[in-house]
Amino acid sequence: MNKRLLCHIVGNVVRVCGALMLLPVAVSLILQSGDTVPLLLSMLITAAVGTALALIQPRRDTLRAREGFAIVAFSWLLVSFLGGLPFYFSGYVPSLVDCFFETVSGFTTTGATILTDVEALPKGLLFWRSFTHWAGGMGVLVLSLALIPKMGARSIHLMRAESPGPSTDKLVPRVANNAKILYEIYIALSIFMVAALLFCGLDLYDAVVHMFGAAGTGGFGTYGDSIAHFNSASVDVVIGIFMALFGVNFSIYYFLIHRNWKAALGNSELRWYWSILLGASCIIALNIMPLYNGNFLTSLRYSFFQASSIMTTTGYATADFDLWPQLSRVILVMLMFIGASAGSTGGGIKVIRFQLLLKSMVRDIRRTVHPKSVNTVKLDGHTVDEGIISGVQGFFFAYILVLLSAVIIVSIDGFSFETSFTAVLATISNIGPGLGMVGPVGNYAAFSGLSKIVLSMCMLIGRLEVFPILMLFSPSAWKK
Repeated sequence: MNKRLLCHIVGNVVRVCGALMLLPVAVSLILQSGDTVPLLLSMLITAAVGTALALIQPRRDTLRAREGFAIVAFSWLLVSFLGGLPFYFSGYVPSLVDCFFETVSGFTTTGATILTDVEALPKGLLFWRSFTHWAGGMGVLVLSLALIPKMGARSIHLMRAESPGPSTDKLVPRVANNAKILYEIYIALSIFMVAALLFCGLDLYDAVVHMFGAAGTGGFGTYGDSIAHFNSASVDVVIGIFMALFGVNFSIYYFLIHRNWKAALGNSELRWYWSILLGASCIIALNIMPLYNGNFLTSLRYSFFQASSIMTTTGYATADFDLWPQLSRVILVMLMFIGASAGSTGGGIKVIRFQLLLKSMVRDIRRTVHPKSVNTVKLDGHTVDEGIISGVQGFFFAYILVLLSAVIIVSIDGFSFETSFTAVLATISNIGPGLGMVGPVGNYAAFSGLSKIVLSMCMLIGRLEVFPILMLFSPSAWKK
């Protein structure tokens, strides 16, 4: 393990995080929200820690896969801890464990919260809280690569360790340029969304903050009742559509910009993604029609928004779906498992993995029935390498193992199975709200410190695709 290179790159990432805090400091000064000092103090501490680590110069510039995984894991852990300092210094969140939980939830775009009165926080802190979604949505390492192109050699290992999905394909040869292209698309979609929300009547602050939550598919907002606060069909439609758009693999937008229609529209994951989302929306709409006086369009408004929010793992809510019929709630839980597309800002196991698991299951059934036949798994007309299928199966097993282990530990608190199970599922899938006590009108404040740490690790494990965090506990990874 190249530990000096690890410290150097992690330090640069932390410095970027410190620089990001300038924006909420400026917002606090402009709005005179009274939280400038804790934000400024946190920024200075973060910058100092980052600079101290960055000054450690590596003796060799060798960055292998295991260094990439370790850099990603330590960067996210340190950034999440330092990013929670504004809440601690302000006194609004007096527990460091709660601060860590809230900031991990922000950067991993989970949206789970321990705050019982969100509206009590000053606007500068709320802005930083939501801004962590936007920064973490594409990835703090991808952002750092875009800002610091010479951060380290063979940086593709960093992108592969942080980017969601079974594999990370470069759009262009240089990794730094790849990161810039992704952020150009990300920023463009974000600007369009802010403009649309302004057109719907939101003020600039609310439009930007809720764009952060939707773009990063995180779900933090400024009101206790989430998007339901606006009570606006146009706002629901705009946020619902943009959540779905941010759940699409960003390479699709790159292909569309360059008019590569075949690569974009012929993508099977894209077809599966929209089919699952729209199909779930229609089934839920029919199921909840009695709750909305038999009006299908009104039911579809709420069902599409919630299906989009859950499948993209955003976590915004326009209704208390915990009160919906059992069928609708089961479908939403299934969407929690599936998640969004690979290469998007969404979480979950990803649609492409769901595809490959189903196709490999069908392949194995055919092999059992016809042992001598040649059966391969194909995706978009190409045969999928057995190594990729094995990797997807290994990921799924690790995902389920972590899920069940965390449920056992969280169950020590004595809450209902529905609450404990969906709390873990909602955190490892980076969704936020679950069912029961952690439903759309609930929060995670009542969990013990141990459970909050476990749930925080679930958020990190889910966002970083399991293996970067689990690798830290492997002794062989640290050998020279």
